[in-house]
Amino acid sequence: MCFSVRRAARAVTQAYDRTLAPSGLRATQLTLLVALARVGTVPFARLASALGMDRTTFTRNVAPLKRDGLLTMRRGPDRRVKLVAITTSGRKALARAIPLWERAQRRITTGLGAGHWDSLRREIERITALADINPREGTRP
Repeated sequence: MCFSVRRAARAVTQAYDRTLAPSGLRATQLTLLVALARVGTVPFARLASALGMDRTTFTRNVAPLKRDGLLTMRRGPDRRVKLVAITTSGRKALARAIPLWERAQRRITTGLGAGHWDSLRREIERITALADINPREGTRP
């Protein structure tokens, strides 16, 4: 199961990345900008957790966005907290990328057939929830 899910995830990510290439964004970066556009300024660790990314992966995805001026990072009121926010340039990049994302999304969902994406999405959420349970304690990590 692990191999099959990872292989599917890589294939889908590559398909989105190819379609998004003209925007200069990768699928993971687009997801991050969409999240920031929705929630505004947010602590770095909270956003990483909400997106299901470990800090190393999150940092790797944030670095080029920060370098290109698409997001900012600053210290929060507590010096240990870093706050992340989308910039005006980030919103413009997002606006350019959304139509490309929609094209990739249509391609995959149409290929799956009517209604199948909703069913698959529910199954993916179920698998994610099952994988998040600590078998020894019956709780999430």
